[in-house]
Amino acid sequence: MILLDLKDSRPIYEQIVERLQELMMLGILEEDSQMPSVRNLAMELSINPNTIQRAYGELERKGYTYSVKGRGSFVGSIRKLREAKKTELEGKLGGLVREAKTIGILRDEFVIMAGQVYDGEPAKQAGEG
Repeated sequence: MILLDLKDSRPIYEQIVERLQELMMLGILEEDSQMPSVRNLAMELSINPNTIQRAYGELERKGYTYSVKGRGSFVGSIRKLREAKKTELEGKLGGLVREAKTIGILRDEFVIMAGQVYDGEPAKQAGEG
């Protein structure tokens, strides 16, 4: 379910947050379904339960999960998660657009490049074709 990259410079709890968000987006963790218990997930990943607790706290703080006293954590609004991820993506895309403009890539060329990358094709250089 969750694979951790110990060579990744990011803290483990951030990797867990990211992977759980992916599982939510893919529908593997469905809205209002119960999250794995802190203890079980910590045992499965062979890490300290406090790390899982921190990841769950971050997910709840961002509104992706909610807690029910005595019952555990549950998946919150997938729609809210998708909207947040879309906003994050738009910010990254804005940076790429600024960079493309700086090096003289025209809008149409940028759109074609983005389409090729989206479709899994290697982006062609200007003049190729």
